[in-house]
Amino acid sequence: MFKKIVEFGHMVRFSHSLFAMPFALGSMWVAVDGFKGMAALDIVKIVALIVGCMVTARNGAMSFNRLADAKIDAANPRTAKRHLPANKMSKNSVIAFIVVNGLLFCGFAFLLNPLAGALALPVFLALMFYSLWKRFSWLCHWYLGFAIGMSPLGAWIAIRGEFATFPIFLMFILMLWMGGFDIIYATQDEEIDRQMGLHSVPARFGRKRSLQIALGSHLAMLALALGFGVYWQMGVAWWSVFGLMTACILYIHLFRKSDDLDSMNRDFFLANVGISVLVMIGLVVWILLGGSVDSIR
Repeated sequence: MFKKIVEFGHMVRFSHSLFAMPFALGSMWVAVDGFKGMAALDIVKIVALIVGCMVTARNGAMSFNRLADAKIDAANPRTAKRHLPANKMSKNSVIAFIVVNGLLFCGFAFLLNPLAGALALPVFLALMFYSLWKRFSWLCHWYLGFAIGMSPLGAWIAIRGEFATFPIFLMFILMLWMGGFDIIYATQDEEIDRQMGLHSVPARFGRKRSLQIALGSHLAMLALALGFGVYWQMGVAWWSVFGLMTACILYIHLFRKSDDLDSMNRDFFLANVGISVLVMIGLVVWILLGGSVDSIR
């Protein structure tokens, strides 16, 4: 049983949960005002349900991606050893995994509040739909970013039961960051995407131009992060984070010496985790220093 769980974890690349989780937890921290005055049991319940939603949503989306792309993965030397094309796992078991995670996601959402529960199924379906975008639009990278970017908005709704501008800003910051990263990741498959008639930025524009587009997406993310800090008067906590984010992006895009794709993707993986954690730290420290979204509205 444990071995099977480990295999599912490998299939959905569970370690990549680190990309969006800190954004969601940072949004949660602000929405709940740093858990001030809350009972320990209530804190544990809220955190457990939100993390449960994050994990099950991502498990379902990634599993559907593996299912939808099984034939494409089999034709690509880079992905041919994935679980379905390599017959390490059956399609029925993956379908069952998707259904179980979908039910858990909806159940956790309903336990949080009525709006979260009502949105659960549409959101789960939208998360899975990102897998199909590559078949008809090179905007697929930003749809993936949007799907991941819904995590801070979802965490906010889980706490407050309402939409708000603050988490929507975070959603688009994450969308632009992840969209740019996914373009860089997709440069590995430029030729195979063309051969199979798939739509991606590298297949459409070539590697050099794609890296420029990715840089543009990341610069747009920095511009939005700048506006975010100014609008909510985030202070020293956010500006320290913003400076480190800017330095990280400039280094990765402009100053790193290696042009090797494996090295580039490894560096961007680390940058993804680093920037996500930095954003969470910035939001946590802002609240600890007396910041409040409600006091600025």
